[in-house]
Amino acid sequence: MKLYFSPASPYVRKVMVAAHEKGLADRIELLPSAASPINRDKTIVRSNPSGKVPTMLLETGQSLYDSRVICAYVDSLSNDPLLIPAAGEKRFAAMTLEALGDAILDAALLARYETVMRPQELRWSDWTRGQMEKIESGLDSLSGEWMDHLTGPVTLGSLTAACALGYLDFRFADHDWRSSRPKLAAWFEDFSARPSMKATLPTA
Repeated sequence: MKLYFSPASPYVRKVMVAAHEKGLADRIELLPSAASPINRDKTIVRSNPSGKVPTMLLETGQSLYDSRVICAYVDSLSNDPLLIPAAGEKRFAAMTLEALGDAILDAALLARYETVMRPQELRWSDWTRGQMEKIESGLDSLSGEWMDHLTGPVTLGSLTAACALGYLDFRFADHDWRSSRPKLAAWFEDFSARPSMKATLPTA
């Protein structure tokens, strides 16, 4: 398997955390890319019309995207551990938790693009505020209704939530999300000690 990646992408990190948890990381060859929201990497576009990372290339020539699909594929390669429960309530809980983590990441990326990539005279403060509000409500949900799921067996949902929190620390270091959510902060500290998280720390 080959994976177009960016060392700062939280979605790439999500895929690689899943691969490490499955013991499959050494089967993935990382391919450098020049993907950005402004200028698409034409090499990736040949395999993924969006030109985004992560994009995975299989030995069959098939391409997979986005992170949800790639993680589901990686999870399908072995049953131990199973990151997406096979059926029932636990399966859909893990998938919903993954969606929540992705929603936090989506909002964080949009806020960052607005403040870093858009020319200063064109920046829209209400847009940034709206994205940060999405992040806050997502974090409140994680620290409230989702703690039992986070503290249970590792799932694709819990590792996505961890990658979202890691991205906030990476790109929004001045944003204090911990003080009002001590249980979530403690969980993240423990989860961050996992080898899969340590092996995938983002770089600028």
